[in-house]
Amino acid sequence: MYEKGDRPSALPIYLQISEVLIREIAAGRLVDGSRLPPERELAKQHGTTVRTLRKALAELEKQGLLERVQGSGNYVRAGGDVDSVYSMFRLELVSGGGLPTADILSIEECDKSESFRTFGTSKRGTRIRRLRFLDKRPIAVEEIWLDRDAGAVEPAHVSDSLYRYYKMKLGFWVTRAEDYVSIGTTPDWAPAGFGKPAGAPVGYIERLSWAQAPAPVEFSRTWFDTDVAHYVQRLK
Repeated sequence: MYEKGDRPSALPIYLQISEVLIREIAAGRLVDGSRLPPERELAKQHGTTVRTLRKALAELEKQGLLERVQGSGNYVRAGGDVDSVYSMFRLELVSGGGLPTADILSIEECDKSESFRTFGTSKRGTRIRRLRFLDKRPIAVEEIWLDRDAGAVEPAHVSDSLYRYYKMKLGFWVTRAEDYVSIGTTPDWAPAGFGKPAGAPVGYIERLSWAQAPAPVEFSRTWFDTDVAHYVQRLK
């Protein structure tokens, strides 16, 4: 069992920066055709080096979200599908966007509850509880259940993006998900840092996620603070 205390590995800095920019584009705060600030200024804004920033910009260029014009600058090219690390993370700040990060509260192998939506093939699963942030603001608590037959989770290697961890460490990737959004109440295990006491009304999401098998491999529950975050689904 893992308990709060050890900090799992975060995403590489260049990916964090690229994800911030991708979410700014998705939220409409960086519009198609807009020119980004000069690279030195942008690197300073993100507290990094120009070299690291350029690596982040290369990620956006690779996805067709950025056009780099020699002698002129970097221009946003919005539109189309985005291959984002957080492409399935639907919570954004009320003001738009925000970099998702997470603090793990616990990781434990447990029996599945009969009250859950049906997922996986085993009677047991790995339960991961986390406090989620956007731009370092606490916005949600979540409980993720991964089917035990999908593989053993190593807490020391879990990053802020579980889907990325599944792909890189467990050898499968999530191809689709179904979300069921409603109203819930803060669970009694939520830390004080969440900002909503146990029993308080909050937004609530149940999700089933599929990989390369017919049965869903993961079930998750998320309780989010509607004062600071919205659930956003963009249709194209």
